[in-house]
Amino acid sequence: MAETSPDNASFDSFLEQKSFKSRYVLITGEINHRVANDTTRRLLALSAESDEPINVLVSTPGGHVESGDMIHDIVKFIRCKVNMIGTGWVASAGVHIYLSVPLERRYVLENTRFLIHQPSGGSGGQASDIAIQAREIVKMRERIAHTIARETGNPVEKVLTDIDRDYWMSAEEAIAYGLASRKIVNSSELG
Repeated sequence: MAETSPDNASFDSFLEQKSFKSRYVLITGEINHRVANDTTRRLLALSAESDEPINVLVSTPGGHVESGDMIHDIVKFIRCKVNMIGTGWVASAGVHIYLSVPLERRYVLENTRFLIHQPSGGSGGQASDIAIQAREIVKMRERIAHTIARETGNPVEKVLTDIDRDYWMSAEEAIAYGLASRKIVNSSELG
């Protein structure tokens, strides 16, 4: 791991302060416990600071479902409004985070791609433990499908069929599916 020089640490601190003042939160890279912890701390701090809207930029391949759940739930928990802005790609657990706000506050930048699919797991151990893990993945699949259906207006049966395999969507397709409300190209277009 590369060491951070005093100049880099100072610049990182400067960027962090500017990001906080502008009320932007970035969710990038793989969703894991560290990302969930950092993101929820920022959301809680911004909510305590002001009732002004928070803008969350999401670009992630997904990751750990429960870490995505943590962010999803905290977005709903805080008192101020949150705008979700998809950029790059919004995949898997990233879609779950993205769906934590009402449709009218889900924006997408023009080159964003979305991916919905069923959860996967790396089961191992004794046969009885593998059976337990398989049951939990099936429950998680049902829960995710119901969330996508509820937030997009699609029937659960359609969502279950769509997530059976990787289901990729462009920005326009995500809008038609009900994942996003509209495309924007400039921050002035945020509601």
